[in-house]
Amino acid sequence: MSNTQTATALLSDDDVSQYLLDHPEFFSRNPEILVQMQGPIPIKREDGVVDFQSAMVEKLRDEMQNLTACAQDVIETSRTNMTYLTRTHAAVLAMLSAQDADHMASIITNDLPLLLDVDAVSFGFEQDYKAEAALRLPGVKMLPFHYLDAQMGEGGDISLVRDMLDDGTLFGEDHTLIRSAALARLRPTQTMAGGVIALGSSIPNAFHAGQGTDLLNFLARVSEKLFSKWLGQD
Repeated sequence: MSNTQTATALLSDDDVSQYLLDHPEFFSRNPEILVQMQGPIPIKREDGVVDFQSAMVEKLRDEMQNLTACAQDVIETSRTNMTYLTRTHAAVLAMLSAQDADHMASIITNDLPLLLDVDAVSFGFEQDYKAEAALRLPGVKMLPFHYLDAQMGEGGDISLVRDMLDDGTLFGEDHTLIRSAALARLRPTQTMAGGVIALGSSIPNAFHAGQGTDLLNFLARVSEKLFSKWLGQD
């Protein structure tokens, strides 16, 4: 290997970059080298001169626009997440204000749609011996045994359904309106059968795989504990 090749091999991109920054007049003194450089796509002026500076400025402008768009996406996502968080907290506080199981059932079906900005909120329990106490709750849906596993997968806690097909089993009279839904399992306890709380939207694809489910899961866990508490007192 020649001395020139050895020296080149020892130079890194950072070394070259630093040298050019330390000697900004380098290309002015050696214009023939600039012609051989592989740079951004040049812009050719009417006089035939290749304008590398304009090309570099254009490239930087595109990069700035991309960065601005990315920043705007982050801001919008943050705002949306904060809205969902605020709505979920309001819904939980409303349920915590319930005086008994009937009151809580009424809050879920009447107040939560407005608080969560959805078209309907429904809840139900699978029919087993522990579901008897829930039978009289206003708006409750009694679900066939194994309904939850069929809709959400065996043992699944959350299911986001982009194309909801309901015959009224889950959303009752509102089923013709609902086009997508978010289902959250209510796990069985010593005093409560397994159940579900369901958010329904008239907008197709309003709920779909890939959306965050932490807040929905939180809402379900609070509902689960409150139902178990109220039904256990009967």
